[in-house]
Amino acid sequence: MEAGPRTNGLPDTHQLDQDRLRRLIEVGRSLLSELEPEAILDQVLECARDITGARYAALGILDSSRRELESFITSGIDPETHRAIGDLPRGRGVLGVLIDDPRPLRLSDVGQHPMSYGFPTGHPPMRSFLGMPILIRGQAWGNLYLTEKAGGDFDPADEQAAMILAGWAGVAIENARLYRKAEDRRETLERAARALEAAEAVAVAVGAETELVRILELIVKRGRALIDARSVLILLQEGTELVVAASAGEVTSAVGARLPIEGSTSGDVFEHGRTERIADVRARLRISPERFGVSAARAAILAPLIYRGRAVGVLAAFDHMGSSAGFSEDDERTLHAFAASAATAVASAQSVARERLRESLRAAEAERRRWARELHDETLQGLGGLRVVLSTMLRQNRDRQISSVLEAAVEQIEREIENLRSIIAELRPGALDELGLEPALEALLDRVRVVEGVDIDSELDLPELGALESELQTTVYRLVQEALTNVAKHARADRVIVRVQADDEQVEVEVIDDGRGFDPAEVSGGFGLLGMRERVELAGGRLSVTPAQPGTAVRASLPVRQSASAASAEPQSA
Repeated sequence: MEAGPRTNGLPDTHQLDQDRLRRLIEVGRSLLSELEPEAILDQVLECARDITGARYAALGILDSSRRELESFITSGIDPETHRAIGDLPRGRGVLGVLIDDPRPLRLSDVGQHPMSYGFPTGHPPMRSFLGMPILIRGQAWGNLYLTEKAGGDFDPADEQAAMILAGWAGVAIENARLYRKAEDRRETLERAARALEAAEAVAVAVGAETELVRILELIVKRGRALIDARSVLILLQEGTELVVAASAGEVTSAVGARLPIEGSTSGDVFEHGRTERIADVRARLRISPERFGVSAARAAILAPLIYRGRAVGVLAAFDHMGSSAGFSEDDERTLHAFAASAATAVASAQSVARERLRESLRAAEAERRRWARELHDETLQGLGGLRVVLSTMLRQNRDRQISSVLEAAVEQIEREIENLRSIIAELRPGALDELGLEPALEALLDRVRVVEGVDIDSELDLPELGALESELQTTVYRLVQEALTNVAKHARADRVIVRVQADDEQVEVEVIDDGRGFDPAEVSGGFGLLGMRERVELAGGRLSVTPAQPGTAVRASLPVRQSASAASAEPQSA
């Protein structure tokens, strides 16, 4: 039963001795200077036991509805007893009295109160009880519970001391909460300012810098600083793979690493355009972090680089530099927003690189035409004229020795004329400009059959002259030409199958040989194959070079008519 009336308002401090008042003032100063809520609660519990002589103290913190306890913190109970008690109270029984009616409650025997539920098995015996609400701005925040006063029951002076302490606690907790809100707001503003600075730097780079390598370096460095990541990588699409194009931070040998789009988490982010925050890299990434050059990584954020609805790559951040390696929702939102700006920068740089490549190929074709024309009109005509002169002299000459020399000279000139015609055809076949793609390809296949002695089976199903754009015809011709050149130089093949077919949407090119196959290093780094890839990407198509049984298969698919967005799209590889 109650040992005293429930009181309201400020306590009368006349009953408190000087030592206790001095202790309360010191605690008040200490609490108000503390900004960590956990430290405040620990101090309140220790001080409450000290100034009232209670053996046990507890703090019950109310949930948002103020109907039950959300958490329960104790002092004076050892870990073994904690385990024996089991689940901590939620605010029923006597504890719930203070929740329903937040006023001081003092009892000589808590077990005799009508609302008492009794104690669970393993709970230490408790008789005397003092409960004190902790109010913040007039509303209940929690309750301070004290039990088992040394030497008897809690008296009015204990109640007054606990009330003062609860008042200090309310002010200190609110002060700490306001400070935390201010710190969170400051951190949010700082993060927003950093994001704005990073976005501005990327925007400036778009206007001032066109070199893709430099822009990628800027993106990974700014992105890393933006969310305090231990390492950041940028991956760009190349066919069916994502290739690490740049990295910053604690990364080892990552640039150039290739990851499949299909079957990887990075590929899912790329294809579906959704940012993903990963708490456990090894469990969720589906690809060993060693492939990224971040073997010790634990957490990650993967953000798609999307420009005008099209993914151009993925921005990957690994491990926060703070006490925990994990990233927050704010980090995820920040990197997602930054990735949008980064995608614009990457796409713009790729667009510039694409146009440069287009102009370079156009210039190369124009130069080929010029050289072919000059060789045909000047050198070939000159050799032809010289052959006519020598042939005339041969017919008029009667000297056997001179005739033998003239015959050898005429034969040599005829061989050089044939070689020169082959060179002219290689530079720019006249049939391509005058008759169209199919006749030009047939002439190319005939030359390879004769010169290289290779058996070539062909299937050519192409529209009439003018149905395909001139640039696309040139691309198809050069693809077949380069593939056959590789066969002649490297494959040691006896038989080659060449298929070129076109409909209203696609041109399909296939060159398959029965040669010795290829070295993967040659496929990724050879100049001829690099040129093929550049032409295919520039046309918005796809190229694959794969082993055949036996030999090698080169396949390309090129769109006949590109949409406006595809026509202006950026190359997919750096």
